[in-house]
Amino acid sequence: MPSTTRRNRRRDTPPPRTGSSEMEVLRGFLDYLRTSIAAKVDGAPEPQVRTAAVPSGTNLLGLLNHLNFVERSMFLGDDVTDWQATFQAAPADSVADVVARYRKAVERANDVLDGCTGLGAPVPRPRPDRPAPSVRWPLTHMIEETGRHAGHADILRELIDGTTSL
Repeated sequence: MPSTTRRNRRRDTPPPRTGSSEMEVLRGFLDYLRTSIAAKVDGAPEPQVRTAAVPSGTNLLGLLNHLNFVERSMFLGDDVTDWQATFQAAPADSVADVVARYRKAVERANDVLDGCTGLGAPVPRPRPDRPAPSVRWPLTHMIEETGRHAGHADILRELIDGTTSL
């Protein structure tokens, strides 16, 4: 296991100060988690970023790749047919590619959320064949999903190079 040096130890970023509305609080916490997990992956070394560090096969780059698909499914209406496959980045994708693609999905998801009239309104989806949940549901789900995987990413990044508290 790598030793943790002062160079790769950082102070934790405190939870966000958000507005007082439920929408501002939910979006503030989701953006906080999104920024956190992208930072945990950004700059991670190859090939360790793709290497499974646990028996399940979970790897750091795969977690962010998966979250890209979840963002796109929840807020942009993309259809994912094989969720398990989303946990692996393509061999040709660099760390920078996956981070950029995730950040672009987040930007597009935020554009959709900016157009929503309230948490009780249906989330806009380009696929009319499925009923849309309220905006509250995907926001809450994404906080749970991103937070859970950010915790996994904390551990995986520390195992890779000792970096903690991004």
